[in-house]
Order: sequence, then C-alpha cells, then structure tokens
Amino acid sequence: MGDITELKRIREEKQEKLKEYGVNVRPERFETTHSLKEASKLEDGVANVRVAGRVMSKRKMGKISFLDLRDIEGRIQLCIKKDEVGEELYTQIHETLDVGDFIGVEGETFTTQTGEKTIRVKKYEFLGKALRPLPEKFHGITNQELLYRERHLDLIMNDDTKKRFLLRSKLIKLMRDFLDSKGFIEVETPVLQNTASGATARPFITHHNTYDADVYLRISPELTLKKLIIGGFTNVFEIARDFRNEGISVNHLQDFTMVEGYSAYYNYEDNMKLLHEMVVYLISNLFGTLKVQIGENEIDFGGEWEVVTFRDLLLKDCDIDIDKFDTAKSLLEEIRRKKIALDVENIESLGRGNLIDQLYKKVSRPYIIKPTYLTKHPIDLSPLARSNDENPNLTDRFQLIVNGQEIINGYSELVDSVEQEKRLMEQSKLKENGDEEAMSIDHEYIKAMEYGMPPISGWGLGIDRFLQFLTNSYNIRDVVLYPLLKRRENVEEDDE
Repeated sequence: MGDITELKRIREEKQEKLKEYGVNVRPERFETTHSLKEASKLEDGVANVRVAGRVMSKRKMGKISFLDLRDIEGRIQLCIKKDEVGEELYTQIHETLDVGDFIGVEGETFTTQTGEKTIRVKKYEFLGKALRPLPEKFHGITNQELLYRERHLDLIMNDDTKKRFLLRSKLIKLMRDFLDSKGFIEVETPVLQNTASGATARPFITHHNTYDADVYLRISPELTLKKLIIGGFTNVFEIARDFRNEGISVNHLQDFTMVEGYSAYYNYEDNMKLLHEMVVYLISNLFGTLKVQIGENEIDFGGEWEVVTFRDLLLKDCDIDIDKFDTAKSLLEEIRRKKIALDVENIESLGRGNLIDQLYKKVSRPYIIKPTYLTKHPIDLSPLARSNDENPNLTDRFQLIVNGQEIINGYSELVDSVEQEKRLMEQSKLKENGDEEAMSIDHEYIKAMEYGMPPISGWGLGIDRFLQFLTNSYNIRDVVLYPLLKRRENVEEDDE
C-alpha cells in the first residue's frame, strides 16, 4: 500500500510538471490516420502517419529513445531522436513520460535492422497520465480474482486475454452475419418481466418503485420472441443477457449471454440442420479449420454429428430406463437403489423432469465429448416443447452437447394454447411445492397464443459457454469481460 502511494505521488508530480511546461494534460482529442495494427503493416517511407496508444515500454540510448506503443489490436515501435524533436521536447518526454501513459505521435515509417516496423517521430502529443503504475511486466498479476475484477488490467498486460475477447466480438459478428443471410431479423425484448417464465430456473427478483410491484429479471426471452412470431415475424433472433439465480461453477454463471432464434414453419429437425451449418460456419471462419483442441481432446466439428435419444443415453450410462418410472418418487428410489449420488438440495421436492435432468447431468453429460445431438426429452422436462406425434410422453427437442457441456438447446414449439396452459399450471404446482426452478404460468402468453400460432421451432445458444471451450478456457469467467464477484472490502487489497 505504501509503495503504491509513493509511486502515485511521483506520477502526480510529473503531471504537475507537464502543466508547468504548458501541456494540456487532458486534451480534447487526437486525430489519427491509422490504427496501430494498420500502421504496423505500412510500407517504409510513409510520411505523416498519426497514431495513438498506451506506452508499454521505453528505453533511452543517449540521443535516441525507443517506445513500445499498444492498443487492443496492435503495437508499433516509436523512435524519438533528440535532433528531430528538439532538446526541450526530448527532455520533457523523459522527465514526464511513464509506462502506462497515453501519447499521440506523427512521423514516418521505417524498418529497423532487427526487422521491426517503427515510426520515426516528428511530432509528439501527451494524451493522458497513468497515475497508477501498471503491474510488473514479467511477474504480472498472480491473483486470478483480480484479473476478473479489473479486466482492464488483464487486457493491458495479457495478449492472450486481448485475443480471447476480440474472438468473442468476431464470433458475435459472424453469428449476426450468418443469421442475416438466412433471413432472420434481430430484435430486442424486455429484461424486466412480470412473470418468471421461458425456462426452468430460479429467477432474480427486483422491485419496480413506480409500479410498486416486484418484477423479475428475465431467465429467457423465449415467450416474448414467440409472441413476435404470433405478430408476424417469420425468422427472429435476439442476443440476450439472461439472469438465473442459481449456483456458480467454472461452467456456469448467474448472468450470461444467449442467442435465441425462432422460425415459423420449421420443426426441430430443420433447426438441427440449420445450427449444424451455423456452427460449422462460425468455427471455420474463426479458426480456418473445423478441429479445435480442448485440453487433451481434439474436437472435430466436421462430418455428421451423432444423434442419441435421452432414454437410450441414460439406459447406457446408468442402466435406468426412465420410461419405467412415471413419478419423481419412484425414479428417486431407483436412483438411490443404484447408489447414484446427486448433489442437489431438497432433492425430494424436484419434479420428475428436473430429477431426470439432474441424473443426466451426473452420469451422462460430462462424458459426451464429440458434437452430439441429444433428442426426445421427456415431456415433464420440456414444458414449452411440442409433444412427439408418435409418443406424447416425449418432446420434439434437441440439445447439442460438446465436451461435456450443453451448447445449444432447441425444439419444436408447443402451439396448442390449451395444452400449454395445462403444462404451465402443472409447473406452477411444482413451484408451490418447493421446486424453485419450475416455471410460473404466464397468462399474457397464453392469451397471445389464442390468437393463433403457426408451426414454430426455436433454439438457444450460450455464447459464454460456446466461447469457453472454443478458447480452451478452464473457467467460464475467462470469456466474460467483467463477471460479477463479491464486493471487496478494500480496493487496495489486491494490488500485487
């Protein structure tokens, strides 16, 4: 703490010295001609190149100094000669400039004898003082929580972090491009909702002061998007921030980003084909290959993906035939007879659907590595999905599982308002009996359904989880810019 205070004091003195030189320490703007990435690719001899960035290193060699200038996408070396900028400015630079400061320069490009693209500086402007020193270059930040809490430092110091979040932005752009090419229209729907519905999850609750009413942060935009299909949209999608008041793990966040899409006149098999095409498009454009290394596993997204039913998967993995247990009580007894321990609080309060889901997450999902479509989920696990024509106890649903994680969930939608109301009423009863992840009934949605719905199929893809394995990240927080953490008591406590 004392060292930080002293270093800040020295930098503050340098800022005051700049003012004595007549420098505006907080200038309004600086006009650039190129980004650092663009400038680093210019031919030698290009004059009047204007760039700006953060100084990441400086070294003085008598009458010549070299600076390393960086931003989120690029870097370039600067060469400042005393004879070219003048003795007064050269002295000012070395008396006042620190690593971490922002500067703008104008000059001419050349390549050094070591092959490094460089700008020979003709003009120099100070753009911003870093009053706090950056973490030491070679030891870096050892506190992982600090990297999440102060992502700006992580981005400044770590090239891998920059690449990861640039990849995230590129992924979202590619997704928009693909869906646009398929005739999808992007929309935005409300985050605050009167009913916690659209998925089975415990919601976050907040209070609307003007209405004097409790409202929910959405757990999914699903019902709102399907209302838009009722309203006339044919293909619609939203990149939505969703909130689920559940546990946190290395693969799970309570607030996360999903993309959800809905298409009139599609069934779930149409969407399985569409999403296979989309995932192949995304990965090939991101990496130039369909093979992605995940830990010790090389995941190949090319070729056909395996399709397996929910029942067959559980039968193979734990020798439990879920079709033979029509109540949660009987299924739980069988799970215990098989000595399968599910790490779930109040397990007796779970409905049959959520109990099956917990069983699957324990015995099956972690072991599915290659891209696999899981289909034909039990109806009590999918209260919004269309029941199968051949077996009404199953739904026309699919999930894409890769490397032990659910990446995409989709199904043919239930469009029968009477059946939908019945299923949501059953969910509400489960909620009243203690199943906090069961859905609430949304009467507004039922009313909207009664105006008529075409055949619909929808899907959702977790962007954070998708990026987690694409970037081979151990923790899902590694692909979220500022994940929520507990409030820290002392903002100086992590400065190491």
